[in-house]
Amino acid sequence: MGKPAPAIELSASERQALEGLARRRKTGQGLARRAQIVLMAADGIENQVIAARLGASQNTVGSWRRRYAAKRLDGLYDEPRPGAPRQIGDEEIAETIRLTLEAAPANATHWSLRLMARAVGHAPSTIHRIWQAFGLQPHRSETFKLSGDPLFVEKVRDIVGLYLAPPQRALVLCVDEKSQIQALDRTQPLLPMRPGQAERRSHDYTRHGTLSLFAALDTASGTVIGKCFARHRGAEFLKFLREIEANVPDDLDIHLVLDNYATHKTPAIRRWLVKRPRWHLHFTPTSASWINQVERFFADLSERKIRRGAHRSTRQLETAIRDYIKCVNDDPKPFRWTKSADDILASIKRFCLATLKVANYQAKNAKTSESGH
Repeated sequence: MGKPAPAIELSASERQALEGLARRRKTGQGLARRAQIVLMAADGIENQVIAARLGASQNTVGSWRRRYAAKRLDGLYDEPRPGAPRQIGDEEIAETIRLTLEAAPANATHWSLRLMARAVGHAPSTIHRIWQAFGLQPHRSETFKLSGDPLFVEKVRDIVGLYLAPPQRALVLCVDEKSQIQALDRTQPLLPMRPGQAERRSHDYTRHGTLSLFAALDTASGTVIGKCFARHRGAEFLKFLREIEANVPDDLDIHLVLDNYATHKTPAIRRWLVKRPRWHLHFTPTSASWINQVERFFADLSERKIRRGAHRSTRQLETAIRDYIKCVNDDPKPFRWTKSADDILASIKRFCLATLKVANYQAKNAKTSESGH
């Protein structure tokens, strides 16, 4: 018999750190698996069972279990490998990181490997290793948008509550419009895919008009009520509400999740809704379209049917959209909402605090630079 596996006991902070490594999308696959091994070991699971669940060998599981027992979190990271000593010192690495984070090159918006190498006097391959080690990617840029809605918290709790605990004897429909869908046809014939060669199409196209799709996604079943119109006004939205009314049984209440677009609040629509007490409207926070599940349907429609399609008229485009909706309704699959309102609000709070910290740091540095001049 071999040596008994060391017992693993985790503090709250250690467990939180390990769960973050195991779940974070940007964590390396090897590091995420090591974190899973330790978490399962802390839950009292034997090495043999852990190996079977994770598809690893018992030796691997035992090795990382012992490493963690001896060195804690530091033990999960790869140890330095033998080889030639590095030629760049800690101060030079720190200066490279500082320039990457706090400065910009002349006549450019961001650093490239060659620009940074020229600035600090090292090879581009050295800069690449530094950036890779510290997770720096100056060539990448992402966007974000925070809602300024004063009722943001209340609206998030209201809508997420509909998703996670829908009311009895009611239908929850996510409603929105995909406006200005263009009927586009390429100016030259498509060259189909062949072995070793991707499908090719001309970059230019001919426009043949636009359509607006009004859609209502049933969050429980995944089915879609959709209707195309030539224009995008309150009158068309009212016609679409009548379409929904005709497709929903009279004994069910209707809860609509929709945004704050002006066409949803015209006097004619308000008068129509007042006469129908079974209708309940739930408006999403401003600049928070991600909370409306029908946006996911629109993304799938664009990806699978519209973006690479060729349509010589709006009639062809409308037929393609109808065919896609029919295909979805023949085999509906609802989107599964997993995050609670508390999870969403906590995530936004963390982002806001991190953003505020960066903004304060940048303001402090800017003030220091001005006083230095």
